[in-house]
Amino acid sequence: MELNAKKQLHFTFWSGNGPSLIFIPSADLIQYDVDDYESRFSDPAKMYESEIKRASAIIDWPTDGIPTIRPNLGTIFIPAIAGQDYMIRDGQMPWPGSHFTVDQIRSLKNIDIENAQMMRLALEFYSIHRSIKSKEIECYHPDTQGVYDILHLLRGDELFYEMITEVDQTKELLGIITDLYVEVTKVLKAKIGEPANEMIHGHGTQQGLFFPQAGTRLSEDTDTLLSPAMIDEFAIPYMEQASKPFGGAFVHYCGKHEYLYEKILDCDFVRAIDLGNPEMYNTEWLLQKCAETDTVFYGKLAAQENEIWQDYIIRISKIIKKTGARCVLRPTVFPEIQDQCHEMLEMWHELTV
Repeated sequence: MELNAKKQLHFTFWSGNGPSLIFIPSADLIQYDVDDYESRFSDPAKMYESEIKRASAIIDWPTDGIPTIRPNLGTIFIPAIAGQDYMIRDGQMPWPGSHFTVDQIRSLKNIDIENAQMMRLALEFYSIHRSIKSKEIECYHPDTQGVYDILHLLRGDELFYEMITEVDQTKELLGIITDLYVEVTKVLKAKIGEPANEMIHGHGTQQGLFFPQAGTRLSEDTDTLLSPAMIDEFAIPYMEQASKPFGGAFVHYCGKHEYLYEKILDCDFVRAIDLGNPEMYNTEWLLQKCAETDTVFYGKLAAQENEIWQDYIIRISKIIKKTGARCVLRPTVFPEIQDQCHEMLEMWHELTV
């Protein structure tokens, strides 16, 4: 299926029509390829070559996903733009370096985002793609994290104490990081050439989803360490502020926090949610909550022990029908043979239409 046809399929899905979508992998690839990563990290041409190789396998593959690439610069992308140092250890993604003082974070109001070294790596990656004029593969954002996650990366665990002892200061810093997040995202979107309120996002994979009413992604992993009251006060308001310029957001977090899940779904600016650990939850409960709030569940759903792919998608589709949820499934059980993947795609569409 050509790129424009897949975009139309996704648009139809978002309008509430047609089947749920399924992103069938072309192979059981590791999400983050760290082989010779340090060399690729600092060389946009090498990074582009690696990402294109992964995405090219999707072009003629039976899947609803759009072939996508991004400059894979890790969670330190925005902190590094802010000036935080980082470490790249053998066989790992980048780690943040020294934490910032409060005054260092306050000084971020005046930084030159577009000319920061980390941003230049991303922009050069996009320039390479634009020069090639690909009609089959789309670019998406680096890992921009979310407001609270970024502040935690910059401030460290001291942040947890300051939320109690320095409430006003913490909110001031969250406001500064919100502005930084928004401005970084605007620079990226301008270079990619996408509207403010739209995006294609691959979420760390080589298959992307077209979002016609959400222009950014928020990653809220650190929020799982917070109490319900702290989530209400220090997380949700800044998620809303960060997403407002982009018409809505796609939200992700890892770990288990049922209050956080329900609270995110209650936000009218959230269009879709992904969980890093769906196996920690009851699948029907997850999809029921999405159906109740008209939020798309986008991501993996846990397979049962020794479950084959046919039984897996039949079981998941029955839950979708029962709950009325809309789902973009990244299956955890799938065939390796292309003909069987065709069968899986057709079967999923028939079961969820």
